[in-house]
Amino acid sequence: MGESLHQRLSGFIAELRGRKVLRAAVAYAVVGWLLLQIGEVTFAPLHLPDWALTALVVLVISGFPLVLIISWYFELRPPRLLPDSAAGKSGIIRTPPAPPDDLPSVAVLPFADMSPDSDQQYLCDGVAEAILSALTRIERLHTSARTSSFQFRGQSIDVREIGRQLGVQSVLEGSVRTAGEQLRVTAELINVADGYRLWSNCYDGELGDLFTVQDEIAESIARSMVETLQPHEQSAIKSTFSQDILAYQYYLRGREFFNRFRKKDMQFARQMFRQAIDIDPNFSLAWAGYADCFSFLVMYEDPQEDYREEARVASRKAVNLNPDLAEAHASRGLALLISDDYARADAEFAEALTLNPKLYEAYYYSARARFHQGHLKRAAELFARAAEVSPGEFQARLLRVQILRGLGQMDLAVKEAAEAIEVVERHLEWYPDDTRALHLGAGSLIVLGQTERAIRWLNRAVEIDPTDSVVLYNLACNYATLGDVEKAFEYLEQSVEHGTVSAAWMRNDEDLAPLRGDPRFDRLLQNLPQQGKRKRWFGRRSRAKATSSAVDRSHRRLR
Repeated sequence: MGESLHQRLSGFIAELRGRKVLRAAVAYAVVGWLLLQIGEVTFAPLHLPDWALTALVVLVISGFPLVLIISWYFELRPPRLLPDSAAGKSGIIRTPPAPPDDLPSVAVLPFADMSPDSDQQYLCDGVAEAILSALTRIERLHTSARTSSFQFRGQSIDVREIGRQLGVQSVLEGSVRTAGEQLRVTAELINVADGYRLWSNCYDGELGDLFTVQDEIAESIARSMVETLQPHEQSAIKSTFSQDILAYQYYLRGREFFNRFRKKDMQFARQMFRQAIDIDPNFSLAWAGYADCFSFLVMYEDPQEDYREEARVASRKAVNLNPDLAEAHASRGLALLISDDYARADAEFAEALTLNPKLYEAYYYSARARFHQGHLKRAAELFARAAEVSPGEFQARLLRVQILRGLGQMDLAVKEAAEAIEVVERHLEWYPDDTRALHLGAGSLIVLGQTERAIRWLNRAVEIDPTDSVVLYNLACNYATLGDVEKAFEYLEQSVEHGTVSAAWMRNDEDLAPLRGDPRFDRLLQNLPQQGKRKRWFGRRSRAKATSSAVDRSHRRLR
């Protein structure tokens, strides 16, 4: 599916808009017109020669293309994360500075589901995430990451203690209740120091009012914590969601499936995002989620070209619909990453971080892109930055530990492994069946010398998902690290059989170093593209049937 002329033209116009070229052109045209008007009125009374006005006209016209070129290349915007080629010989990446300690800070807890059937948790999470996402756009306000605050879901812990653990000054908690088309949202902001309410409100209305309610809560919180909101901040905290509540509900269901990271859930997520797009074709976030599903399917299940093209088309659509949406650029970068278009992927991740310096996915995907290219030190730096902006997220921490171990930096690896395991343990208390936390966490346990516990975690992961290619691949890595080469090959071969393995990742993965030099390893690498093609049609019919049933059930429930 190649790009049409219309698609290319739309993409070029979006790029002009994103680089502020159109804005610069309009501004220059206005200024130039004013200069010519002034010259026409004043040059004659001042007895300037006739050629002076002609020279002014030539000067204004000749300056126009120069302004366009400058605005294109320099983009007239703040410093951004630079791709490798622009980072300089030092290899240092210019990342946004950490927020000052004196900034006001807030954590948003997951909202409680007070609906009669207690079946709206995905909607409650969506409300909390929307408010948190809006607040992160206020530069003068520090927000605790979603993964950090959401780990307290359902725990009967005093809000003041939660705030102290998260290191914030205030905590927002609330609830959502739906009954048919009726909606009630309550929210209150608690001061961590003394437990007193700083602000509270209750909103009653119809389900279709949800977007307005989210915006009002976010603006009220921002105003209570920041003395004066600038005009650009007021517009920044407005929701970027669809204005169709049913499309939004499908989107939230898609995020719920997507965050589980399992192969079957990724298929369900794709169907949910597709439903959202069918209802609202201009829903940029849904297009980004839809693209991410195909990107992850390419990385972990089936590297067919159709999936790559779907990811490219959907992510491009997300960016064109909303060039100022950081999540859309991160999704676009991921789609380019799975196509090995690293330079353009880096540019998209940089754009995402310019728009939202706190976007975890942009750092995480960018780190993976560096790893694919064999830039392990740079990947480790970016995984560290991802962990900084989302302290409760375990994946970046654990992958960084693996890189540090491969680079021989064992003292640092041990130190960070201990910190990472604390994060994983808290996560597993509430998500004990998260296989990714188990098999990635096992790698850090091995670094800490806790081999028996690591093997228990690996066994638990494979019991839960015995045919998941990601689980099997990471079992192979861990057993290779432990020196059990035969078991490592057994799981690596099963991983290729049940899904797909990235050849670029496999070549740079130092956990597999004990397997290199063995003919079986070289043979697996050589056969990866062919095996991916053979699996192109395998199981597609049964997967379609299963996902169709899930969509039907969700559709009836949402309706």
